[in-house]
Amino acid sequence: MLGQIVQKSASVSRVRAATLMRGLFSFIHPPTCAGCQVLTLRHHALCPDCWSGFRQIERPYCEILGSPFAYDEGEGAVSPEAIADPPVFDRLRSVALYEGMARQLVHDLKYRDRVDLAPMMASWMLRAAAPEVAGADGVVAVPLHRMRMFRRMFNQSAELARHLARQSGKPFLAEVLVRRRRTEQQVGLTAKQRALNVRGAFEVPKAHADLVFGRRLVLIDDVYTTGATVSAATSVLKRAGAAEVTVLTFARALSGPI
Repeated sequence: MLGQIVQKSASVSRVRAATLMRGLFSFIHPPTCAGCQVLTLRHHALCPDCWSGFRQIERPYCEILGSPFAYDEGEGAVSPEAIADPPVFDRLRSVALYEGMARQLVHDLKYRDRVDLAPMMASWMLRAAAPEVAGADGVVAVPLHRMRMFRRMFNQSAELARHLARQSGKPFLAEVLVRRRRTEQQVGLTAKQRALNVRGAFEVPKAHADLVFGRRLVLIDDVYTTGATVSAATSVLKRAGAAEVTVLTFARALSGPI
């Protein structure tokens, strides 16, 4: 009995200490909007003005490409685009349209080293694809070539994947997909040029092939535009025996390259 009382007392003390530390952190670093830095009620959030410029992708949408429909076409509806030109991946899910605040958040993470945004963005990605992540065996990120990684010092897709894996309890398979060939940046290229640019760029190392074979994977990238990069990566994963690949991005463009 005495032991139980001591354990309970210690548990209460830990909770109080954690609450005190959170309060102290908020006092020293008050919560601000992730977009414009005005004061907000909590960390990892947007203020009302910034939220109004954030266009979430919600149902109804194409079950394969995740493209939003103007009206509900029924359960399991698939867009004409997905029927005419089926993607190599099994499905695509994204949080928001690549415009306004979503575009700013992606650029802040990618080009302004705002890695502090990754946990928030990953949590939104998890909500956007909760059933798909729940049924997955692992999380994979679109990799950078080692030379670009050296210059940039971090991979924004890997940051999103790492936090999403931690939040979902799924393993982050950081080494199962590598970029073996250095490619040009995709920004400004046409759809055809993008596809040629990433052809043969990825591989699954033989040492990690067992982590891919027969597995249901979630492939993470920051933005989906023409789909060239994630399609090339998915093709390699499928050739290595992946049973299923769900592409999950923070944002997506509905037409044309960035």
